[in-house]
Amino acid sequence: AAPARAEAPAAQSKRPPSSPLARRLARDHGIDLATLSGSGPGGRIVRADIEAAIRAGGTAQAPAQQAPAQQAAPAAAQQAAPAQAGPQADSEDVEVVPLNRFRKVAARRLTESKRNAPHFYLNREVDAAKLVEFRATLNEALAPAKVSVNDLVVKACATALREFPEVNVSFTEENLLVHKRVHVGVAVAVDDGLVVPVIRDADRKSVSQIGAETRELAGRAREGRLTPQEMSGGTFSVSNLGMFGVDSFSAVINPPEAAILAVGAVRDEPVVRDGQIVPGKRMAVTLSVDHRACDGATGARFLARLVELLENPLLIVA
Repeated sequence: AAPARAEAPAAQSKRPPSSPLARRLARDHGIDLATLSGSGPGGRIVRADIEAAIRAGGTAQAPAQQAPAQQAAPAAAQQAAPAQAGPQADSEDVEVVPLNRFRKVAARRLTESKRNAPHFYLNREVDAAKLVEFRATLNEALAPAKVSVNDLVVKACATALREFPEVNVSFTEENLLVHKRVHVGVAVAVDDGLVVPVIRDADRKSVSQIGAETRELAGRAREGRLTPQEMSGGTFSVSNLGMFGVDSFSAVINPPEAAILAVGAVRDEPVVRDGQIVPGKRMAVTLSVDHRACDGATGARFLARLVELLENPLLIVA
């Protein structure tokens, strides 16, 4: 091993000057710095030189002299290495799509949420028969305006949050922030990713007001016209994938909120009533909670009240 260590400085001295970022990119893409001419000061190889080499498809050959440990590696391991490599960004089989602003923000915030917030999940099945009937009655009375099942869910969440302020909170390293107003974010899928416009003071608004505001914000979201203010300040969020046929799922908390409700599709299922099997409608809901801000018993009581409201929708508008 001693000769290899003695040769290392000589090898390093012959390496052309390069920036740390350029060296990392060259290493990641298999580019031999010795084959490049630098465009930086004093012939220094910079990031632009490496990116140009990548676009040109330039890759370096393996060094002729390998460290003894590399020379002694089993042949089987060396043969397995190419199979383990994933698709390369410069491959003709891969289309490189730059991340847009929405995806960058979502990636950062959701990664932060999963890394910092210890999630726990509570699941319930809702008997949605009365909810569906109530929605139909409202739409007849409000025509031509329309109310969706999700509008009723948002209103029910806002009502339950007013009764359980300990869920309408945000956690900080020093304090628990108890919000005095109820602002419910509604996840909206757009071409660029996912945005969460906020229905402010949702507990003080009627279901029809929530429906009209949600449609307006969703339309603006799909047109890319939402303002930062319209996507900030939420104290709780609702994510509904039922319209895509998803039965149930668990959502990632939208920081700095402490909880989010995931809503599945309303399903036609047989149910037991008065000892008889009859046609029924069921809907799965999953509450994701930040355990730093709220304990399991509190989350369970909140979810139980929410299910009670959804199964008796007249209580939502009372």
